[in-house]
Amino acid sequence: MLYELTQSLVSGLLIGSAFAVLSVGFSLAWGVNHVLNVAHTTFAILAAYIGYWALKVWGLDPVFTLVGIGPLFFVIGVVLHETLIKMTARRTNDLVLSTMVLTFGLAVIVENVMQSVWTPDPRIVETAYTGKALNIGPISLAFTNLVSFALAAVTIAGLYLFSSTTYTGKAVRAVWQNPTGAALAGINLTRVTSITFGLSLATAGVGGVAMSLIYAFDPATHLAWLIYVFLVVILGGVGSILGATLAGLIIGLIIGVSGVFIPLVWVNFVLFVLLIALLLIRPDGLLRR
Repeated sequence: MLYELTQSLVSGLLIGSAFAVLSVGFSLAWGVNHVLNVAHTTFAILAAYIGYWALKVWGLDPVFTLVGIGPLFFVIGVVLHETLIKMTARRTNDLVLSTMVLTFGLAVIVENVMQSVWTPDPRIVETAYTGKALNIGPISLAFTNLVSFALAAVTIAGLYLFSSTTYTGKAVRAVWQNPTGAALAGINLTRVTSITFGLSLATAGVGGVAMSLIYAFDPATHLAWLIYVFLVVILGGVGSILGATLAGLIIGLIIGVSGVFIPLVWVNFVLFVLLIALLLIRPDGLLRR
């Protein structure tokens, strides 16, 4: 039992890192831009498909496709923000609700395009290291989980350094904490929110590739991923990079440990019960200030 528990804890941490990187951009867009981007995980699935077909057609590891996916998704995010989201913002008093409806429609469009192009069949990414593991004593660490963890760690560390050491990153944090004060201090809110939404979609691409190394996916999988993203962001605190990271790891641990003691079908029930309990104690999330 001790071995199974230890193995589950380690595996849960590795899986939780994928949830964290998938969620951190969603958290930023919600906290800084006040945009509830329901299409976030749809773009993650799109990135997973790009990685899958790059591997199938050219034999290119999905990780290397992020060199193109990251900048491409950043540009798409900026364009979407400058067009659809700004247009919506000028016509509504409730940006969160309006963008939720807007991006839901966008998610449906992207999902249907993916189904038409790639069919609804589930896909599994099989790299050269799929099925292989690193054994440390009795603990076995799947290489796919380790690569996913590395992607998450590099991306989240890069985001954190960006937000804490660069002028633009500090401006993003200022807008998250106090938009009015940031504007009075001379920060260009339009520029900051555009960059933030671009970064949000770029991290969705990283999260999609990281998740595809661990889980099978199809165009409709974005709905299941979206549930976990909401859990992570609400638990960690909307807009908090460290909060999303911590919450992702916690949820990964809960999934890993729960699988040892209860049937898998009850794991989501346990997650939501614990979420409700934690929100009663910390309604703003673990690290929201």
